[in-house]
Amino acid sequence: MLRAFLFLGNYLRMTYLTKTIMKKYFLFCTYFLCSFSLFAQTPISIQSKSIQTELYQAVDLVYEVVTLDSNAFDADLGAIFTSPSKQSFRIAAFYNGGHQYIIRFSAKELGSYHFETFGIRKKIEGNVQVSEQSKKELHPQVMQDPKNSQRFQYADGKPYFALAFELDWLFALDYQQKELTQSQAILSAIRANGFNQVVMNVYAYDVSWPADSSIPSHYEFRKPAYSIFEGNNEKPNFEHLNVDFFKNLDRKIQLLHEQGIVAHLMIYVWNKKVNWPAMYSTADNRYVDYVIKRYQAYPNIIWDVSKEALDYGRCDIPYINERIERIRKNDVYHHLLTVHDYEYCSREPAKIDFISIQNWRSDLYMNSIEAAEMYPDKPLMNIEHGGYEMGPFASFVGNYVQPEICLERNYACVFAGVYSSYYWQNAAWNMIIYDVFQQPHIPKPQWNYYQYLQSLFAIHPFNEFKAYKPKLTINSKLGYDNFSTSGYALSNGKGVYLYFVPKENDFINTVLPRSTSGRMRITQMNIFTGEKRSWVEDYQLFKSYSSPWKEKAYVLQVEALNE
Repeated sequence: MLRAFLFLGNYLRMTYLTKTIMKKYFLFCTYFLCSFSLFAQTPISIQSKSIQTELYQAVDLVYEVVTLDSNAFDADLGAIFTSPSKQSFRIAAFYNGGHQYIIRFSAKELGSYHFETFGIRKKIEGNVQVSEQSKKELHPQVMQDPKNSQRFQYADGKPYFALAFELDWLFALDYQQKELTQSQAILSAIRANGFNQVVMNVYAYDVSWPADSSIPSHYEFRKPAYSIFEGNNEKPNFEHLNVDFFKNLDRKIQLLHEQGIVAHLMIYVWNKKVNWPAMYSTADNRYVDYVIKRYQAYPNIIWDVSKEALDYGRCDIPYINERIERIRKNDVYHHLLTVHDYEYCSREPAKIDFISIQNWRSDLYMNSIEAAEMYPDKPLMNIEHGGYEMGPFASFVGNYVQPEICLERNYACVFAGVYSSYYWQNAAWNMIIYDVFQQPHIPKPQWNYYQYLQSLFAIHPFNEFKAYKPKLTINSKLGYDNFSTSGYALSNGKGVYLYFVPKENDFINTVLPRSTSGRMRITQMNIFTGEKRSWVEDYQLFKSYSSPWKEKAYVLQVEALNE
């Protein structure tokens, strides 16, 4: 007789006591587990094979088996789901240690999803009833904006202004700890300061530059004693993945989701001394398939095949192409995919969903403008622009370390129509000062600068604006606009003009079409404090504006007040 229970807690379970023979496994027990760390629900005794969940939440269907195949990671079992709109998709299960397999599911539609299992002799059928999302900060997955091919949006149509934070070693925080104290501390600070994407490795081991011996040991995460495979990085057992590692990573991905942060997940990394299996080997394929099966149901995922993919002599374009094909074949949720390597992206733009740039050049703005010209049908992100804000402890040093300059380089990217990212030297890699704002004696990074960048495009949706390449002269035929003689210009084509004005500019000249009312609203925003000064004035074809903040970069907004 079927016995089913729904339990309150981190995991919501329905247990089926049955005797069903699997193709290669004896099914001992079947139950459902729902991973909600923020969503408490009343325990309900259920008399049917149904379960309640919300939009954009991961639900785990769990099998417990008595006997395992020779390699439990290679089992072919799972469930076929049919949505309320009659769309069907096949979700493969992943091995979760012991005798447990999980089918991880999330819903994109309201209503009832029907499922039936495969890989067992007697199919089990049930329903998942999906209601509205109760937490408004949670979003569906990110996609390309169909109205503006160079911009992102959430699948519900809301704009997504991507502002990324590099946190490669996030996997290492709170490893095998009951509470996610370290992860909560840094991710809450990241979110509070405007960042909505974390660039992270599935796994990394060590860095090639010297480690700072003065860093407190609890902030040092290089050379972890564990690996993504059983054993350790020096002696991995490539035949078996480390399930405990991935259970810990689950919690990080879920926490990011709860914080409204996208996980930009780099599946491989070549320059962090990871002992990887041979390319194309069974173990290599098993690893990448496992990552996709385990994390595809999370709405906040973006796939990145590898950090600096073609560097370091590890692989080539055919290998990356094959990995991409493999990911797309296994990912039934169709998450965005990129490769952290502009050399690859420039050669194979059709293979990826957005272009990743790594440009440290001093002429960053014009390089970004030109890249956007080359790929008019895809979003672009400068995932590393050479700005690595300094911290109190020695780490990798980029070309630009001062917080003000790092910020200005982010603005240069954005005002070229390209998304950007931020690095803090004491959090980007092996060293993570996760509680820096709680430590009175540690100098603070200027993460607060970025909340004003994020807020700017909350008011003026980035998706509505286009970057304008400045003309060589006011009358030149080379360039896009006649809107200014200096500064970096964005326009929505509806009478709103935004300019990033570097601190080197003593003033900026605007050259604007006439408004029908003959009036303009002028707003100046300090990019370091968020302070704004605004007024209305009569239209002038040619007008100069100076910064009210001496030797500080700022944003100038000019809005034509039409009748």
